[in-house]
Amino acid sequence: MKKPDIPQDEAARLETLRSLNILDTASEERFDRLTRMAKRMFGVPIALVSLVDENRQWFKSCADLDVSETPRDISFCGHAILGNEVFIIPDATKDERFADNPLVLNEPYVRFYAGCPLRYLNGSRLGTLCIIDRKPRSLSEEDLQTLKDLASMVERELAAIQLATVDELTNITNRRGFMFLAQHSLSLCARQNIPASLVFFDLNNFKQVNDKFGHAEGDRALIAFAIQMKNSFRVSDLYARLGGDEFVALLTNTSKNLAEEVVAKFLQSLKKYNQEANREYDISVSYGIVEFNYDKHDTVDALLADGDSLMYEGKKQ
Repeated sequence: MKKPDIPQDEAARLETLRSLNILDTASEERFDRLTRMAKRMFGVPIALVSLVDENRQWFKSCADLDVSETPRDISFCGHAILGNEVFIIPDATKDERFADNPLVLNEPYVRFYAGCPLRYLNGSRLGTLCIIDRKPRSLSEEDLQTLKDLASMVERELAAIQLATVDELTNITNRRGFMFLAQHSLSLCARQNIPASLVFFDLNNFKQVNDKFGHAEGDRALIAFAIQMKNSFRVSDLYARLGGDEFVALLTNTSKNLAEEVVAKFLQSLKKYNQEANREYDISVSYGIVEFNYDKHDTVDALLADGDSLMYEGKKQ
């Protein structure tokens, strides 16, 4: 068996994939509809929208496959994302790269595989739309074009996620994206009894920056603050611009005491940025930290309201 090679743009590819905040989210009809179409149009038992993460391939949509992910080193899709064209294996048992692959020797007994790479707006290949059969077969030129057409529809849906859930100015998650993803994260924390803390940020004297230096400079300050968040928080953390000069971070598997330490380090990073930027103003924030309580915070809005209240108490002080 041959493990998939690593793409040359792997770091940027993974960053793009994670910026979508789509991994480990619930199934969605817009993707399930496309895998059902692929399954029906090609007469195959399995069709997948597969996204290739660092160590696994995770299925955003899987028609008639009982698992949600498999290791990347045995994945067919890991090979498919190395090129721009449809990756086809007519009979895996006769291909030395896959003949002894666990997915061939055991369930789902892959024989035929065809995966069309899913390219994002910046060119990164994030995964595939793939079809799988338990018997050898081939595809005609018309079949190939049909698979490509379906893959382009998946690509448009991935782009729509970015446009709908990412703040256009700062390029981090917006309020809509935060509300959706935070509810998913908090439900997981509640089920597994994992602590989580929310940090509500509000930039100090932001109106004065706009009034004195202009809105373009105000935008630069917002972008700079977002970059500091991106550089400081973990990949597993969810951070967003709620609107205006309000930002928020949801830290999973983090108690309030640990969140205080995280924020202290973030503020040190922000202080260093101010020193190096050497502008006529400093970016500073007021913040409130609230620990998630399942009995009290039955919605994301309730958690945000407590964080907002604590932030304003700090701002008054």
